[in-house]
Amino acid sequence: MPSEPRPAPFRMPERIFAELAAGGGSAEAVAFLERAERARRLLLLRTLLDRLGTLRTPLSPAADAWDVLKEAAAAAPGPVDRLLLAPATGGWIAHLLRRLHGTASGPPLWAEAGHLCALAVAAALHAGIPADLRVPLTDGALPLPGLGLARLTDAAGGLTAGQARVSGGELTLAGPGRDGGTVAVTLRPAPHPLPLPEAPTPAWLPLRTLTHRTPTGPVAIPLDDLDPYRDLDDPLPPARLETAEAEAWQRLFEEAVALLATPGGDGPGRFDPGAVRAVVPWGRTGALPPAPPTVLVSASSGDSFGAMVIARPSSALALAETLVHEFQHSKLAALLHLFPLLDDDRRERYYAPWRPDPRHLTGLLHGAYAFTGVAGFWRDRLAVARDERAADTAGYHFALRRLQSRLVVRTLLAEGRLTPQGRALVSGLARTLDGWLREPVPHPALARARAAAALHRTEWRLRNVAPSPRPGPGPSSDGPRFRPDRTSWPDVRTHAFAARPVAPHTADEHLAAGDAAAALARYAGQLAADPAEPHALAGWIVARAVLDPGRETRRMLARPELLQPLPSG
Repeated sequence: MPSEPRPAPFRMPERIFAELAAGGGSAEAVAFLERAERARRLLLLRTLLDRLGTLRTPLSPAADAWDVLKEAAAAAPGPVDRLLLAPATGGWIAHLLRRLHGTASGPPLWAEAGHLCALAVAAALHAGIPADLRVPLTDGALPLPGLGLARLTDAAGGLTAGQARVSGGELTLAGPGRDGGTVAVTLRPAPHPLPLPEAPTPAWLPLRTLTHRTPTGPVAIPLDDLDPYRDLDDPLPPARLETAEAEAWQRLFEEAVALLATPGGDGPGRFDPGAVRAVVPWGRTGALPPAPPTVLVSASSGDSFGAMVIARPSSALALAETLVHEFQHSKLAALLHLFPLLDDDRRERYYAPWRPDPRHLTGLLHGAYAFTGVAGFWRDRLAVARDERAADTAGYHFALRRLQSRLVVRTLLAEGRLTPQGRALVSGLARTLDGWLREPVPHPALARARAAAALHRTEWRLRNVAPSPRPGPGPSSDGPRFRPDRTSWPDVRTHAFAARPVAPHTADEHLAAGDAAAALARYAGQLAADPAEPHALAGWIVARAVLDPGRETRRMLARPELLQPLPSG
């Protein structure tokens, strides 16, 4: 907090940067990034307070809320620090600054600015100090960050101003009622996340948590379905999970944590799940049928360090992989807050092996960093595989992600837009990946991984790149010309090739099974009906390259779009 002594400038030790540049990061490295994020968060809050000083509001002034926060921080620095470092707090600060700059929209500005009052009330409850603030209510509800949601029964609808008084660890919340009078409730929210949160009541919805046991005791991570700033962009209403859905999350999380408990260091793909600061469930608020084996949605934001929005998958393996992937994004976002890593003009013109569309350089860097971690995750799965099937699956994913990540790292190094720190980071990733490329992988898995990587790149070019007779672009060119009719397309092969088909029928299945001749014949049959269909044409090119890896097929793999004309009209 601002009342503390002025800290010394941040200087990241070289060994910590080297750990992070290699794609990993010890607990010490993650703690350093969190300290840096804390400093940044306080600077942004200072900027926000300066802008809110003249805002007309029916609530308590921002300066009054800030005074409560400072007093709470003096009484309980640890809990208040955790509150200020919470991902949703970062999301709120960033969103409100965008509102003040005119680049975002939302509810009336006074109501969004008033979230600072809710933060102050939560801090007072954590610290056990008194507070008396006017706060924003939505349909009579007040979100208390890190605690839960207080609700007034029979309250007036819409946005209103309420009164929140804290005394002796109790909260008394009052606000306008439906009949024009005043309604009130007194609560005693638990000041810390519990492994088993309090039972909900009409007046109180406690924060849900995902818990796991460690040698030092249980760790509770918010499973946030309440905070209005838990998402990646605009505020959204609470979407309370049904009990069965929350229990499914807990079972899956415990299994994922067990998978991540791999001994032997802190390299890429390894991290303490306790470093996750929040999991935000996406897309489901009830116990619906299980999702497919893959994760349908996962995302994170540089504004919300340690948080990840995830659609619950059906397997612990998929959840563990996703936790690794999204935490890699959080680490890189924190590094980007500390160092200028690249000069990015934000033009989307580069191939990313995990996307259907062209990407800019920052997107490439994020993808390379995240998928290096994913490759490390599967490398560990390969090392502990107990049977041939598990080794084949892990070997495929490890081989695929190390190959794809190395390709993107090569692009980043060749473009000449990295700063000295950026080049050191990407060179560290290159060293990690180069070492992994020399490690053995079961041959069937390696062959499928190489085929899947070639198929994705070939289909990406067929769907995105316009045919042009000119030579391919060099590293400093503007890149390829893109098709005017390009649209998003589903990548159905990356996961389909993860397992070797036992009884192949389709062209893709024959190629995944290692029978390129049968696959080529079936792709040719599909192309007889539509010679320019990108999915079948990509398969035909790759199958032919497997059968005849000569100069002509290498040219087709390099620029497959030359075989596919632009649509007429």
